[in-house]
Amino acid sequence: MSGDGATFAAFFERQHADLSRLAYLLSGDATAADNLAADALCQVRRHWPRVGDDDPAAYARGLVATATRDSGRRGLFGAIRRGPVPRHEVAVRRRHEVAGTEVCGALRRLPHRRRVCVVLRYAFGLTEDEVARALGISAGAARSRTSRGVRQLSELLDGTPGVARLSGWEAAR
Repeated sequence: MSGDGATFAAFFERQHADLSRLAYLLSGDATAADNLAADALCQVRRHWPRVGDDDPAAYARGLVATATRDSGRRGLFGAIRRGPVPRHEVAVRRRHEVAGTEVCGALRRLPHRRRVCVVLRYAFGLTEDEVARALGISAGAARSRTSRGVRQLSELLDGTPGVARLSGWEAAR
């Protein structure tokens, strides 16, 4: 058990940047992305004895995907949002979208489940089986969501093959 801390520390160093990038691609918010990645890593650490020998990266990606979805429904301190989004928040989102890349803007318009599958598949290069495992869904569901997401992304980008431009950190920032 004494090696668990060192093993987790090495895992943390390898995965933190990728989890932040994943959270950014899913949320479009750099500050929230770092917080979501940190929260996911805290949960992985808490459950390290159970997930450390299995596939902790897949578990962490699933946590980030779920937390990103939930953060869209929640405001500060986890309170569930009710009613319209405040004007200042809409203005911040619009400025961010204008400043962001065309692909990231189109990604944010995809439904969450499709967006997660497309990002994991193409930005992170996971296989369909790895995407399914990270999200706790069947391989067929992962294939379907990815395929529909790519089709929708292509339509949002006026038929241009946007997925090819999704690889690399530069696509996320």
